[in-house]
Amino acid sequence: MESNRVTVFGGSGFLGRQIVKYLAAEGTNVRVAVRRPERASFLERLGQDGQIELVHADVWDEISVARAVKQSASVINTVGHYVEKGGARFNAVHGQGALHVARQAGQAGAKRLIHISGLGADPTSDSPYVRARGIGEVLVKKAFDGVTIFRPSVIFGPDDSFFNTLAGMARRTPVLPLFGMGRTNLQPVFVGDVAEACVRVLADPSTQGKAYELGGPRVYTYNALLQLVLKQVDRRRVLVPVPFFLWDTLAAFMAFFPDPPLTRDQVKLMKQDNVIEGNELTLEDLGISPVFVEEILSTYISPDHRVPAS
Repeated sequence: MESNRVTVFGGSGFLGRQIVKYLAAEGTNVRVAVRRPERASFLERLGQDGQIELVHADVWDEISVARAVKQSASVINTVGHYVEKGGARFNAVHGQGALHVARQAGQAGAKRLIHISGLGADPTSDSPYVRARGIGEVLVKKAFDGVTIFRPSVIFGPDDSFFNTLAGMARRTPVLPLFGMGRTNLQPVFVGDVAEACVRVLADPSTQGKAYELGGPRVYTYNALLQLVLKQVDRRRVLVPVPFFLWDTLAAFMAFFPDPPLTRDQVKLMKQDNVIEGNELTLEDLGISPVFVEEILSTYISPDHRVPAS
């Protein structure tokens, strides 16, 4: 076994590529397991020659998973979907897919596994997404002794689908609808903090078997986050409260679209706060001071939509 090789499933995604970047900076040999390696060649530039290897793997295809984790000291599974499309059902990806990764990582002799779940994951939830995340955690724990679980809140950073989507809406329309009264609480976490957490966990054996809830240093209402975006894009817009039953009706209608921009499950998620509660382990327990949204937002969202020079 190559002692420092880490296989990252979903390594070309928004979170995955940041994890690859941070691991490469530490001198780690990284194997990126993705469904379409030819589309992930840009990742090779993040490391030295031969440091980053691209391989084909689909978490639903356990044979391909077994090939991807061969001779890996550690495995990180970042694969996740917020919308069900075709065969990419929540149970298949977050449940059985997660099980395949955990089981094959254990059989390959990997010493560490980091499983990326989600804040509020609950196998008894009435939300298909949250329920699948919770079931995935249960399956992974049974398949890999000592798995470390991360439950991040909304992850933000360059190329995110959260603030970039809100900014796009703010530029195009004079009216922005709120989910309910916009009072749902969110605790966005910077993608770089999540990637750094992965690096620190792999370097610390005492983190085995533990779960961490990852959130930023501040809780915001959805309304407050929209106000931040409007300030950043230098726009004034009317924020209109929209009752959740209307959102449910709209999502039900959109379900007939081939690629619905809104689903009933997404509406259901916006009815619940997405924040750290209780005495769970957090980024601070890994020695990481989480970054504020205000510190990062201006680095990738600007009034004229040009990315400011770094």
